[in-house]
Amino acid sequence: MADDSNMSNEQEPNQASHKDDTPSSIYLISYPKIVFLYPTLIVSIVAAIFMSIAGESAHIGGNREHMAEVMALIFLVVFGLNITVLAFDFPRTTSLTLFFLGVAIFMGIWMLLRFNPDIVPALTNFLKSLRPWANSQMYWMFSGILGLIFVGVGISVRFDYWEVKGNELLHHHGFLSDLERFSAPNLKIDKEISDIFEYILLRSGRLVLHPRNEPRAIVLDNVPFISKKEKQITRMLGALQVQVRPESH
Repeated sequence: MADDSNMSNEQEPNQASHKDDTPSSIYLISYPKIVFLYPTLIVSIVAAIFMSIAGESAHIGGNREHMAEVMALIFLVVFGLNITVLAFDFPRTTSLTLFFLGVAIFMGIWMLLRFNPDIVPALTNFLKSLRPWANSQMYWMFSGILGLIFVGVGISVRFDYWEVKGNELLHHHGFLSDLERFSAPNLKIDKEISDIFEYILLRSGRLVLHPRNEPRAIVLDNVPFISKKEKQITRMLGALQVQVRPESH
């Protein structure tokens, strides 16, 4: 009898901690793809601050290379990579292969032109002639425009989101807080990560919900921290299934 009581005492704290780990409500928000441009926004703000402090005529060390050109190149590279992430999907296997292949090709061409500038003089002269330039006002304006879009996205998602709570799946939408209710028990969940770079940027992916007695699935794209959300929902539904299980006599 003593052993049974000890075992029950050990199980109760474990069950209590397990319940504490499960939140009472889990919010699911589907974001537009523009949120993946936050690295470009960060670089633009940093460039705007630097150019405002250092000035457009700042040089690098003793060289006569304008800092504005270097900042412009950094901005364009980050912006180009961000646009590529938005434009294409990179599955896990092919994306890594393409990434390392692109890096190898770029490094090979750069080293070839670095140590043999006369091998392709036209290309070398073309690269040397590339001297992009932008002042602080351009970076501030770009940051302001993109920042306002981010604020608009943050406001809009507050009027369209999903909530897993108790035995229900709730859809909040509209300016008047319209509400749709779905049954949460026996809810089937599918998690899809089709783009590794989007997952790296925001740990995001696609979440497909299959409520009971509903003919169509609910597809939520670009859900941040999708693995954490999926584990929380699975844990909550598992707890609900235990609670609604009939008592055995």
